[in-house]
Parts: sequence; structure tokens; C-alpha cells
Amino acid sequence: MRLFILGSAAGGGFPQWNCLCHVCRLHWSGDPRVTARSQSSIAATADGVHWLLLNASPDLRAQIMASPPLMPSCGADDAARRASPIAAVLVTNGDVDHVAGLLTLREKQAFDLYGTEGVLGVIADNPVYSVMDPACVTTRPVQMEQPFEPVPGLTVEIFPVPGKVPLYLERGEIDVGAEGDMTVGVRLSAGGRTAFYVPGCAFVPEHLAARVAGADVLLFDGTVFVDDEMQRAGVGAKTGRRMGHMPMTGEGGSIDAFDGRDVGDRVYIHINNTNPVLIEGSDERRAVEAAGWRVAHDGMEIVP
Repeated sequence: MRLFILGSAAGGGFPQWNCLCHVCRLHWSGDPRVTARSQSSIAATADGVHWLLLNASPDLRAQIMASPPLMPSCGADDAARRASPIAAVLVTNGDVDHVAGLLTLREKQAFDLYGTEGVLGVIADNPVYSVMDPACVTTRPVQMEQPFEPVPGLTVEIFPVPGKVPLYLERGEIDVGAEGDMTVGVRLSAGGRTAFYVPGCAFVPEHLAARVAGADVLLFDGTVFVDDEMQRAGVGAKTGRRMGHMPMTGEGGSIDAFDGRDVGDRVYIHINNTNPVLIEGSDERRAVEAAGWRVAHDGMEIVP
């Protein structure tokens, strides 16, 4: 199994195009301690030929251009005119930063689109996604905890994690932390190795911590360092938890949630532009590294 980080930032990317928070200011001023990141998405393969995208970021075209494994290849069939290694896409929720990139994949390329019935229903209800030709794109609803093989040799299983509906579907009182078909985590396995991808999670219940025990790799929600980070940065009123993302630190944070668990490589992904772990050498970066975590960056490759 081979994992490739296409994008490691949360919605809006880093730096966010209109943001002057402390961390974004460092980038605009050319500070070498920070590196630009695109919006969250990863790719996985078991054979090095057929790739599964996990979430389709709005930055997908640029991500493909920067990722040789996902570029079209002449290969053995020189007559091919549409020849992407991307054979399938799995979306973990309906957030804009996870589904808008599907519009980039509209150019008559055959692939399978996987997701829960709820998330695929949200996509189907938006007429803009009809640009994906159904003669090329096969929509495949998947059930919780039912393994399937979207690309050769790679077994995938989805499971519910605490989350919420996408922002654009919020109406009235919001049930943050609900476990249903609108936010899922993903288990990937091949060659006796196992990886989990959970880019959005409101909190870690015991059954989730137990599920990932023994994993070779855990790619987990690293949106904010502290829950009120956006408020402290002066760029928003919502807490991380209100957005459906638990903080790394503090009471009920993800570092504590997985402390002492039998998990191999721990990597934070989906990192908000306000998160100071983006600053190399910062106290916050050192704190997460001391706790046994790495901070994902675009182009990172992981071979469990």
C-alpha cells in the first residue's frame, strides 16, 4: 500500500487567500518557516497503477499537476486519449473542500464514485454535478463496515465518526457529533498493512479509539490546535468543535484521545490556516511532535 498526500490543509488552504491571521501573515511576508498547503485530499494504491482518491479537493487540478503518480501516462496504449491513473474516488463527507474537485473530473474520464447514500444524494441533488457524464462516472453507494475493493488489491471499509452536515446544509439547531452517514472515516488495507483516514471528527469515542488500535498509519483531523483558535486569531466566532473538528490539545483533544493506543505512524491532516503547528520550530509543532505525531504536508508519501 502506498499513500500520497495531495493536500494537507483544511478548507481554504494555507495561506487562505484573504487571511491575515498570524500564521498566514508569515507566509505573505515570505517567512521560510511556513510552507503553502492545498486543501485536504489523499490518494492510495496497492499496485502503483490504479489510484483511489479520498476526497476531491477544489485544488485537485493543481494537485495532479504536482503529483507524478497521478499524471496521465502514455503507457502501453498509445492510442488512449483519456488515460488517468485515477480509477476511483471516495468522498468522506459533503463539505465543499471534499467534493468541489469532482467538477475537475468532468472531462470524459471513466471512474467510480463511492460514498454513503446520504453524501451521494447531496451531490446528486446539486445540478452542477450533472457535468460528470453518467456514461463515464459510475456512482456506487457503499454501506458502513462492508469491505469493498475500489481499485485492485486495496480493500476499503467506511465507518461513521462524530461529525455534522456540511455548512451549506445547516438549518436551525445543528447536531454536532452525530454519528451517521454524513461523516465517515476510512480503513484502507493491502499487503497485510492497515491505514486509517479520518479528516473530520468532532470527538473520539472509545469505540473509535479501539477501532484504530493496531493500525500502521493514522491520518487524523488536525484542524485546530486549541478549540477557540479562530476566536483567538480574530478571524471567526466558531470553535473547532462547533465546526465538527476536535482540537489537538486541551481536555478531550486528539493527542490525549490516542495517547497510549497501539497506533504506528500518527499524522495530522486537514490543518486550518490558523493552526500554529504549520510553523516549523514553533512551540506548538514541537508539542505535537513530542507527543508522537507528524504534521502532513503536500507531496508527503507514506508507505506503511
